[in-house]
Amino acid sequence: MHPVTEYIHGHIDQFVAQEEPGNALGRVTDEGARLLRDSGLIRMLQPKQYGGYEADPREFCQAVFDLASKAPSIGWVGCVVGVHPFQFGQGDPRLQEEVWGSDHDTWTASPYALIGRARRVDGGFILSGQWPFSSGTDHCKWAVIGGMAESEPGVFNVPYHFVLPRADYEILQDSWNVMGLCGTGSKDLVVKEVFVPEYRTYKVVDLNERVYASRHRPDSPLYQIPFDLFFPGGISIATIGIAAGVVNHFAEYTGSRVTRMGTKQTQNPYHMASLGAALADIDASRRHVLDEIGDMYQLVLRGGRTSPEMKRKARVNQVRAVRRAADAAAMVFKHAGGNASRVTNPIQRTWRDLSVAMGHACNVDDPVYAAYAGALYGVPVPPGVII
Repeated sequence: MHPVTEYIHGHIDQFVAQEEPGNALGRVTDEGARLLRDSGLIRMLQPKQYGGYEADPREFCQAVFDLASKAPSIGWVGCVVGVHPFQFGQGDPRLQEEVWGSDHDTWTASPYALIGRARRVDGGFILSGQWPFSSGTDHCKWAVIGGMAESEPGVFNVPYHFVLPRADYEILQDSWNVMGLCGTGSKDLVVKEVFVPEYRTYKVVDLNERVYASRHRPDSPLYQIPFDLFFPGGISIATIGIAAGVVNHFAEYTGSRVTRMGTKQTQNPYHMASLGAALADIDASRRHVLDEIGDMYQLVLRGGRTSPEMKRKARVNQVRAVRRAADAAAMVFKHAGGNASRVTNPIQRTWRDLSVAMGHACNVDDPVYAAYAGALYGVPVPPGVII
């Protein structure tokens, strides 16, 4: 077991104790952030040069699953913020030194939506925009932000990621009022006419094609995994972890539940059948995502390179695994009874967290299914589909 996973297991009650205060606060509590920082989860994919583990990505995903299944908001933030070192580790050495040179525990937020507009100027870009869903942002000192850069004056059509220090953007503190994952603090960011030097940018197509990894980390297999596969994979495994939390809470509740007719729920065959099927589906979903990422990592360890076909297969399996896990949670939730709707019941709280997680763009499944099937016939992947 990886040391990070050992820490999470050993401190899980402390993580869980920070969930409700974080939900009330609308962000991860300071104590929750300390636990997350001390666990090392955020540094698992960080270069060893800057105090990271450069860990097996499968181990990172397993640690995210374990944490999200018990403490959904903290697990979600650990996943999203923890994937950023995977991207930054491929970036320009000047960027890496700015972010990690004086503090190996620096965190970074990421509203990746390509909402911003960036004018080209000498040495870089002038960026403006407003972005939602910046998870964990209150504890972050940097942000990586999506936007369209100019291909020619006034024509914004080249997808880029822009990296900004905290002084260059504003957090809208009242912008995260939601029904679930409240403790992630996924607030809006605003940028107004800020200069971003070229070395603090990523051209998205080059990031996904591992151009930066080949240039800056050619000897590290970790960074040879495609970003556009691994970031959605992280979202998938965090969501499956939250679904597992719904099923696990239901299983705990079932053990002592007696119906109004005086019958133990453990004696209800339909109830027990739904639980058994749900447990199997959660495990299958977890293994599906972990095994795909693990197989790719083994391939790059042997010096291989993932193909577009492998990426498409992995993505369709990710969204299918998430859907299977969410359906498993729905199957048991309908058997939980009226008391599960009480605000004090962890089943409904985790169910709401799952409902919000399912809204993430990486979990939208039908377009991925259609694009995967279309690829069998040479149909191009439609713009905006994450596959």
